Amino acid sequence: MSADLERIRHSTAHVMAAAVHDLWPETRFGIGPAIEDGFYYDFDSPHTFTPDDLERIEQRMREIIAEGIPFECEIINESDARTLLANEPYKLELIDELPDDEDISVYTSGSFTDLCRGPHVTDTSELGHFKLTKLAGAYWRGDASRPMLQRIYGTAWATAAELEEYLTRLEEAEKRDHRKLGRELNLFSFDERAGAGLPLYHPKGARVLRLLQDWLREVLLKHGYVESITPHIYKRDVWELSGHWDNYREHMYPFQINDGDEDHPRYTDYAIKPMNCPGHLMIYASDLHSYRDLPIRMFEFGTVYRHELSGVVHGLLRARGFTQDDAHIFCRGDQVPDEVNRMLDLVDYVMTTFGFTYTAELSTKPSKALGTQETWDFTTGILKDTLDKRGIEYEINEGDGAFYGPKIDIKIRDAIGREWQMSTIQFDALLPERFELEYRTAENSVERPYMIHRAILGSMERFFGILIEHYAGAFPVWLAPVQATIIPISDDQLEAAEAVAAELTTTGVRVEIDASSERMGAKIAKATAQKVPYMLILGKREVADGVVAVRHRTDGDLGTMSVAAFVASLDLEPR
Repeated sequence: MSADLERIRHSTAHVMAAAVHDLWPETRFGIGPAIEDGFYYDFDSPHTFTPDDLERIEQRMREIIAEGIPFECEIINESDARTLLANEPYKLELIDELPDDEDISVYTSGSFTDLCRGPHVTDTSELGHFKLTKLAGAYWRGDASRPMLQRIYGTAWATAAELEEYLTRLEEAEKRDHRKLGRELNLFSFDERAGAGLPLYHPKGARVLRLLQDWLREVLLKHGYVESITPHIYKRDVWELSGHWDNYREHMYPFQINDGDEDHPRYTDYAIKPMNCPGHLMIYASDLHSYRDLPIRMFEFGTVYRHELSGVVHGLLRARGFTQDDAHIFCRGDQVPDEVNRMLDLVDYVMTTFGFTYTAELSTKPSKALGTQETWDFTTGILKDTLDKRGIEYEINEGDGAFYGPKIDIKIRDAIGREWQMSTIQFDALLPERFELEYRTAENSVERPYMIHRAILGSMERFFGILIEHYAGAFPVWLAPVQATIIPISDDQLEAAEAVAAELTTTGVRVEIDASSERMGAKIAKATAQKVPYMLILGKREVADGVVAVRHRTDGDLGTMSVAAFVASLDLEPR
């Protein structure tokens, strides 16, 4: 986001707050930042906002903008700020957190004054290309123990054309919403009785996930990986050793098990795993390793559980239970450059397979980091040098690496231009030491291996959700849960339809028969709505000639062909 666009969005958020203040004067105000593609503001109001209220707020905003009211900044001391904002408890809390020597700035436009660092546009006449988009609830400061505020989202742009283009993308995104398509295509559901963020995969959705895993497993095995399976729970000792118990426990699900008996209970702390790393580390540590054994590329489709606030859970894109295509590479220092290159080869192959373009972000040493500067220089240098040599477009995110090492994050763009963070490659200078990993060198001395965390798809759930929206539910043939629907025109062709289904199933084609009493046109419409790639129609003539009439979901009638010819045509479909 450019600085100019950030000013426009932040200023529009300020105008929205002013409009709410005018319409509902008893409202108290939280924060209103600019965000990617727009802005929001959080309100504590006795009035419960409705979608109809957004139109009223927009109208009042346009009136304020038409007046060309200037944004006036004033620097005041803490005492004056507290007096000015005496009726704004959330603003007073923000003042409490400011350093004693920091200037306090307030911005006033018309009758509305806000605690704000700015910057803003000169006056409201520079605004106007905006739209309020939705309502949501948000805990103050993201803390579930704090008040629930009402959040209004909006978008703002420099020109009317940019606004219109964005609203068109937003409309398309709503059509592609994976939660909506998940219901319509019978892929998955959520049930409040099970708990928030815990998807229930229906047979078709489970089939797509397994197809993804089977395909990726085959790719990884060809690239020299070995598969592991690790437990879903570990004792507290493991999580203390890995550092998660002290640094990540609020995101974990701890519990106790009685390791004694009924008369002599002995309770031991356990936790469901939020990460797969400890299991791979313990597998490595269970055996002696020589320099000749390395690299060891260990992967797992490991299901993990993380405690996310209910307000941020969002379908498959932000779930509490999900499966990661996790891998950890244990290697010597001289092998690190080649291993990073191999990972980026995998990234390129996987992303181009699904039709994604991508860029990268290199995150460097944070202020609080473990390991020596020499190690950081070595690992960061390798990541940067590899990206440079490959010509991958990337940005440097200074100081945002993990505390244990630098990382590369891969960002993809989908079919309608939205950006998603996907793959990650991370060096770890902490866990090999904590778990005392070793290998014997050629000189028979002992050294620690380097450990690289990497995920290509990341969360399988999240990737599934992104794919649903990327393809608008119309999966490519190789990934479609049902590749062909067989449509007998009448019950007279049902036996022939079953024979065709059996023949296709033996060749690995995923089929279903629509044996309903509906007319053929209705059956075709239903299969098309379900995004099934092919419909195979059987009437008297097709049965007599030993063929099927083939229809494609978008290309329409493709004529008749034998079952064998249809199977051969599927082999020509792109992956």
